[in-house]
Amino acid sequence: MPGFEVFGDEEKKEVMSVFDTGVLFRYEFAEQRRGIYKVREFEERFAAYCGAKYAQAVTSGTAALKVAMAALGIGPGDEVITQGFTFVATWEAIFAAGAVPVFTEIDDTLNMDPADLAKKITSKTKLIIPVHMLGSAARIEAIKAVGAKHGIPVLEDTAQAPGASINGKKMGSFGVCGTFSFDPVKTMTTGEGGMIITDDEDLWRNMSEYHDHGHDHAEKPGGRGADGRRFIGFNYRMMELQGAIGLAQLAKLDDIIAAQKKNKAKMRAVVSRLAGVTFRKQLDETGDSATFLAFLLPTAKQAVKVNKTLAENGAGAVYFAANSWHYYPEWEHLLASSTVAKNGWPFKTPVGKRRVIYAPDLLPQSAKILDRTLVYQVPVILSDERLAQITAAVEAV
Repeated sequence: MPGFEVFGDEEKKEVMSVFDTGVLFRYEFAEQRRGIYKVREFEERFAAYCGAKYAQAVTSGTAALKVAMAALGIGPGDEVITQGFTFVATWEAIFAAGAVPVFTEIDDTLNMDPADLAKKITSKTKLIIPVHMLGSAARIEAIKAVGAKHGIPVLEDTAQAPGASINGKKMGSFGVCGTFSFDPVKTMTTGEGGMIITDDEDLWRNMSEYHDHGHDHAEKPGGRGADGRRFIGFNYRMMELQGAIGLAQLAKLDDIIAAQKKNKAKMRAVVSRLAGVTFRKQLDETGDSATFLAFLLPTAKQAVKVNKTLAENGAGAVYFAANSWHYYPEWEHLLASSTVAKNGWPFKTPVGKRRVIYAPDLLPQSAKILDRTLVYQVPVILSDERLAQITAAVEAV
């Protein structure tokens, strides 16, 4: 973790084939590009890898969420439920769609708690977004069952878990659609970029058109100038260079995960020496993408103390309870309703009426879990020196 650890000749070869055509745009220029359509090929191969019928490439994982929600018809007046342990992009995209984010607790998987999800459903709930955080699966079948009971679709945020699976079925392929991120620190990367997968042809078509200003992409004389438009859209197009890198990275994904599994096993064996340590719940150990090693100490005080010693010995872990990017109580701009919009949107209506207020103590169950949790990123390439450093730090504890 991440994919840039294994950048090599494969990525260079794919990128150079794009430069040789001189075409960086994913559409048009058929004669000049000589049959080379990297983004389209990347979409087809990624869909096949995930066991999905369709894939839509976009500019980022955040854009993937936005485009998917637009295609699903999410808008003002709607509520979208997600979890309080996720990257800020999940709820930013919900706001960007005009909807209101509603947050659930996490459970021992460090992902959405289906029991709390059931309590958060209202007449305004139009979508559920579980997040497969830190490379491991949420209780997706139980989450889907809650959604099905109320007729609410499930969109999987799989930004941190490409290649993860349950019983051989890839994460992202359980819900009506699944979104992925290929930013600089993801398991596979295109620098920036994202993808949405689905089995629903109509949904894919809506995404295809929305992400490109509404262009219908139908084959006709006149090219893009003759495109029809069923609705307005925006520009979230991936360019050919990103598609080229994605092809090379996707070909390495299974090897990346295999390497991470070996390295995670070594790191876990070391961390297991800590008194009282336990590990996050894995629904399918063989399907874990092994991107992160999450371990829990008996109390929050112990977690802080242990991490202090680990850090002093050059092997500090991530303490997400104090992380401002991924954890609800640390999202100061959300809690303070901070926005650049002069009318207070999205926290207020255009006429100044308050839409939503977020209390800092909203998720006590999540706090009890994350206050005790430490996390190591698992590298694709783990040197003997780094493993020895982690081992020495644990011994110091």
